[in-house]
Amino acid sequence: MFNLLTSIPFFGESTSSSTSGEPYEILLPLGLILLFSKLMSLLLGKLKIPQVVGFLIGGLLVGCLYLIPNQTILTDYTMTGINDLAKIGVILILFSAGLGTDLKQIKAEGVASVVITSLGVIVPLGLGFLAAWLFLDPSLSNPYEDIYYGVILTATSVSITVATLKELGRLNSRVGTALVAAAILDDIIGVVLLSVVIALSGSGSGSVSYTGNGAWDIVILLLIMLSFFALSFVFGIFIHKLFDWMGKRWPNHRRIPMFSLAFCFIWSYLAERIFNIADITGAYVAGLIIANTSAMAYVDKRTDQIANLLFIPVFFASVALKMFTSFGTGSGAIGWQFIVFGVVWIIVGLLGKVIGAGTGALLCKFKFKDALRIGIGMMARAEVLIVTAQKGVDSGLINPMIIPFTLGLILVSSFMTPILLKLLYKGEPPEAGRKGNALPPLPQSESKV
Repeated sequence: MFNLLTSIPFFGESTSSSTSGEPYEILLPLGLILLFSKLMSLLLGKLKIPQVVGFLIGGLLVGCLYLIPNQTILTDYTMTGINDLAKIGVILILFSAGLGTDLKQIKAEGVASVVITSLGVIVPLGLGFLAAWLFLDPSLSNPYEDIYYGVILTATSVSITVATLKELGRLNSRVGTALVAAAILDDIIGVVLLSVVIALSGSGSGSVSYTGNGAWDIVILLLIMLSFFALSFVFGIFIHKLFDWMGKRWPNHRRIPMFSLAFCFIWSYLAERIFNIADITGAYVAGLIIANTSAMAYVDKRTDQIANLLFIPVFFASVALKMFTSFGTGSGAIGWQFIVFGVVWIIVGLLGKVIGAGTGALLCKFKFKDALRIGIGMMARAEVLIVTAQKGVDSGLINPMIIPFTLGLILVSSFMTPILLKLLYKGEPPEAGRKGNALPPLPQSESKV
């Protein structure tokens, strides 16, 4: 369908196509990525903007090298190395998300978190699909592609919301605890949906083949996924007890995070290769298995250090660098049709969470104003949005030109969420929270990047 787009070149053809080089050549772009990513994240941190935006802008600054004719820094050879490091980064992000998932929090909120999350997923997914169908694919020639644009919008990130509620003294309120629990459950549903759509579309890289019959393919996929999760549950009991024992036997010993990363990488490989489930889903499940053990805190700390020193900044920078090629540097150009779709996609991405999660809160007997607060709180996006979009691009399922619009959605939601929440709480005194309810923790996956 992309050939229907009207070409509008944004940048000149300046990309070096060298596919061979010396290993040391990757050091300069890596150094520039780390330098600019950290500087921009520090600067934007003072403005209360998520670090991930700083990492993305840092990558954009490095990407300006593409504008230099005949530059030899960002070549095909060096970008291959950067992309390989980025793949490790996305695995570590989802592993950390799994480590920070508190299933007890979901259980404490019970039905409310399930209803809020379900509608908070269904509505933006449906609106994203509808936007793609109307603006990109009116013949519905590739429904999986259209659906995946909706899947991206199911992601949420409540780090900004939690920080805002904490500042307002509302984090321990019913709204605060419902938001945190719903966001945790949202992560779980999101990574499963991602795997389902990629697998059914035939874009996965695993060894499983399908019949071509839609109904049977869904049955086969569900059976394969169930077998993966069943194996994860059974084998996970042993791994969970092993890490719990190691955490007590050798607290704060480096062998524990090394073993945890080994398990994460192996489980991610098996998920993609054997079960045709996205490798990042395997990483998330690996984190879930180790979560709530005596070793979890130390594993989480060490993983955070390793990931943030190199792999995560490189991942977000690689996403930003691909924005240059998406806009015409060496691989085509963007069209007006996709620009209109991108703007509409951002709008429905914002409204989808407010309408979906807000309606779910109303069904769970929240007052209208509190339901609106929950909907707006679930509207914020960050790293999970980028991870989901990039996975679709890497799988060849969606247009890489969606990446700039994911950045736009992150920026808009990051600015709007705290402002709207503060307006909704204006004039109301801080709330101590319900008696006996501990302060809900900031989800680890949202505070790491």
